[in-house]
Amino acid sequence: MALTSKQQNKQETGKEFEFHRSDFERVRGLIYKRAGISLADSKQEMVYSRLARRLRATGIASFATYLDDLEANRMPDEWESFVNALTTNLTSFFREAHHFPLLAEHALKVKRQTGQPLTVWCSAASTGEEPYSIAITLCEAFNSLTPPVNIVATDIDTNVLATASAGVYPKERVDKLEADRLRRFFLKGRGAQEGLVRVRPELRQLITFRQLNLLSDDWPVRGPFDAIFCRNVMIYFDKATQRKILSRFVPLMKPDALLFAGHSENFLYVSDSLRLRGKTVYELG
Repeated sequence: MALTSKQQNKQETGKEFEFHRSDFERVRGLIYKRAGISLADSKQEMVYSRLARRLRATGIASFATYLDDLEANRMPDEWESFVNALTTNLTSFFREAHHFPLLAEHALKVKRQTGQPLTVWCSAASTGEEPYSIAITLCEAFNSLTPPVNIVATDIDTNVLATASAGVYPKERVDKLEADRLRRFFLKGRGAQEGLVRVRPELRQLITFRQLNLLSDDWPVRGPFDAIFCRNVMIYFDKATQRKILSRFVPLMKPDALLFAGHSENFLYVSDSLRLRGKTVYELG
């Protein structure tokens, strides 16, 4: 019995689908145009692995056909899944912990000087650990489960936003948190929910989750903000895209606002409007 082209390819390459350098280059161009993400050459296997799942889900037999259909907009709903598949979401509670005491100090200063609620934008919410860490920090700063704060949390990936909005996590995701934080801010699952934790509803109510593409012409957020978290996001963009995004952050920042970056990011090289306040923390220059 003759082998199908798919079977023959798997026999020859070990891969279910043919995937050529030209396919990878097309993917690079599409994800850059759609989400500003610059894929390195080293990401070729990652791209194959993640998009092969989309080929199986859509029943399409080749990368070339899948990409043709995307570009011709023959399956417009697939763009969301395409972007979601290629978005990397690495996060944890209180990641880069040195930022949170500074946020607490800033929040109390803003409240003392203005009497207004603190406004925070978490621009890469992922599965929610970062915005919930922000909310916990502010609850502790004001010693209240209903502090005077408004947090907007956005992400391009609709799948991770659904997880974030639900606020339910495997217990191991919070194992490194202090016992008093666990007791105060999380509810343990029982019965069918054993092994899971849920953030307290008071914490969830402090946060508004929204889908947002930082490359979009229209951002569904309205400043000005007292603090913006944009951590470990810019590393996926080239310098031109970084410059464009930062230039749009600046008008959304209050005069004494703080902009929090990731540990491997340096915004001074791409913006003249910011100056370094502390370790990967910026303010308007």
